[in-house]
Amino acid sequence: QPISALSVDDGRIEVGDEYASLSYWELLEDGRFNANATGTGTPKSPDRYRYVGSSVERIDLPGKFFGEPSYVQDMKLPGMVHARVVRAAASARLVEVDSSTVDGMTGLIGIVRDGSFLAVVAEREEQAISAAEALRVTASWEVVRELPTQDRIPNLLRDAPTESTVIHESGAAGDAAVATHAADYSRPHTAHGSISPSAAVALWDGSTLTVWSHAQGMFPLRQALARVTGLPENSVRCIHREASGCYGHNGADDAACDAALVAIALPGAPVRIQWSRQDEFRCEPFGPAMSVRIEAGTDDAGNVQRWDYQVWSPTHSTRPYYGGDTAGSLLASQEKSDSIPEFTGRNIPQPAGGADRNAVALYAFPQQRVVEHYVTERPLRVSALRGLGAFGNVFAIESFIDELAIAAGADPFEYRLRHMENDRARKVIEAVRGLAGSVPVGVEDRMSGRGIAFAQYKNLAAYFALVTDISIDPASGYVRLEKAYATMDAGQIISPDGCRNQIEGGIIQAASWTLKETVRNTADEITSVDWASYPILRFDEVPEIEIELIDRPELPILGVGEAAQGPTAAAIANAVTNATGVRLRDLPLTPERVAAALPPAA
Repeated sequence: QPISALSVDDGRIEVGDEYASLSYWELLEDGRFNANATGTGTPKSPDRYRYVGSSVERIDLPGKFFGEPSYVQDMKLPGMVHARVVRAAASARLVEVDSSTVDGMTGLIGIVRDGSFLAVVAEREEQAISAAEALRVTASWEVVRELPTQDRIPNLLRDAPTESTVIHESGAAGDAAVATHAADYSRPHTAHGSISPSAAVALWDGSTLTVWSHAQGMFPLRQALARVTGLPENSVRCIHREASGCYGHNGADDAACDAALVAIALPGAPVRIQWSRQDEFRCEPFGPAMSVRIEAGTDDAGNVQRWDYQVWSPTHSTRPYYGGDTAGSLLASQEKSDSIPEFTGRNIPQPAGGADRNAVALYAFPQQRVVEHYVTERPLRVSALRGLGAFGNVFAIESFIDELAIAAGADPFEYRLRHMENDRARKVIEAVRGLAGSVPVGVEDRMSGRGIAFAQYKNLAAYFALVTDISIDPASGYVRLEKAYATMDAGQIISPDGCRNQIEGGIIQAASWTLKETVRNTADEITSVDWASYPILRFDEVPEIEIELIDRPELPILGVGEAAQGPTAAAIANAVTNATGVRLRDLPLTPERVAAALPPAA
C-alpha cells in the first residue's frame, strides 16, 4: 500500500480495513526500525490532529489531589530505614561531635560519619529527626568562609574577579543621540522554595547502588555518584521519581548523594533521606544574585540610538552534567574526608545563555552592545533557578524601556512598538493591549497603577507580553497584584491547558519573587529558613489572570516554560512607577522598600 493510504490509531498502522493493521511492536520484531531517520517524511496536516491543539485530561492529577502516593517522598520499600544529615548552617568543617548524646535513643540504628559528613539512621523518621537534633547540639564547626549580606551583593558582584565577554555587538553609534540615560538594577539571591523538601531513597545490595531521586538528570547524577562513591559507573543505577515542587537545581542531587553514602554504610537496607525545611533553605543552591547597568543615547524624539548593557552575575548552573567532572557539585562530596574539589559551575553559552540569558534586547536599536561580566567567585552557593538570567535581565531591560518612554512622554505600548521590527513580537504586544483594555483595575483608598512588559524567552522561544494592574497601600507600602493580562505566541500549541498552566504558574511565582522573596543571612548563617523568614505569595494574594493564546499550527513549536518570569517582574515594577511616580530598581519590592521610597504624605 502507498504511504498515503496508511493511518495510525492508538499505536496501530491501518489500511482502512479494521483487520488489516499492524502495531509498532509487531514491526519492531523483525528489526524494521533499525534504520536511520531520513527526516523526509511529510508531517500530518494540522487539520487531521486529534489531540494536538486540544486540552487532554491529565491522568496524574487525581492521585495527587487525593493524597495518594505520587512522589519520591511517598516511597516505601520493605525494610526501609530513615536517615537525617546533620550540617552546619553555612560553609563549615565539622570539628567534633559527642555521639554519646544519642546512645540508647529509641529506634537508633547507627551513625555514619566521613569527615564533615554526619548522618544518623533510625527505624522511623521521627526517631532520625530527634537523633539528628541531639547531635546538632553537641557538634562544633569551624567556619570556612563568611557570607556577605544581601545588601552588599550588587557592589560585591561588580568588585569581584570577572571574565568579561562582549556577547553581542551590532550597528554603529551615529551622531543622532542628544541625551544620555543610565540606570542600575539588581536582583538578590532567591531560594527555590520547593513545596516539599528534597528527598531520595537508596539501596546498596553489595553489587549495585540503586538511587531513586527527583533530580533532573539521571545520567549526570549516576556519573557523579560513581565518582563520589568510587564505584564503577555500571554499578550505579539512578531512577527518576517525581517530587512535590521540584524545578531548577534545588537539593535533589544533594539528597541523592546523602542517601547513597548512608546506603553504602548499611548494605541491604533501603535508606530514605528527607531534608527538613530548614535544611532545604540553608543548604540548597540559590538562584544567583545579579547586577545590571544600562546606558542609552536617545535622539530629539526620545528614540534609542545607542544601547549599552552590562550584567554582572556568577554562574547559573552548578548541577552535574554528563561528560564533565562535576561530582564536586554535590554537597556531601565536599564534606567527605577524601573530598572532591568544589565544582564552581559553568557559564552556559549563547544562544540560550546562563547569566546572559535574554541580555540581548529584541528591539531594533541602531547600535547595541551587550557585555557579560561572569563573576568567578560566587558569594553564596548558587545554581539554576527557573529562567536563569532571564529573570534579572528582562526585569532590567523592560524597566529601562519604560523609563525611556516616560522621559520621551510616550505611551509605553507605542514606545515599544516604535522600536520593534519583529512582526510576531509586535502582534503579542498589540494583543495584550487589546486584552487589557483601557480601564485599569482600581482599588478604593489605595494607589493604583498599570505596567507592561515583553520578552521572547531566550530570544528563541515563546513571545510573551504582560499587563499588570497593581494597588499599593500608601501607609504600609504593601503592593498587591490585582490582575494580570497575558498574551503568548508559542507557535503551534500542543496543549492549550498546559500552556495556560505554565503562564499562570510563571506569573504567580515571579510575582512572589518580585514582591517578597530574598535570601537573608548573617556572616555565619542563612537566616531565612522557613515560610515566616522567607515569605512567598499566599493563596489570597494570587491575582486574577486572563490569557490569550495566539495559536500558529503552521509554525514550529516554541518553548512555553519560564517565558513569563522576566516580564512579570518588569510589568509589576512599571506598574509601581505608574502608581507612585517613583522608580524602584532593586528587587524585591517589599513593603518596607516601597514605603521608604514614597514621598511623605501631604
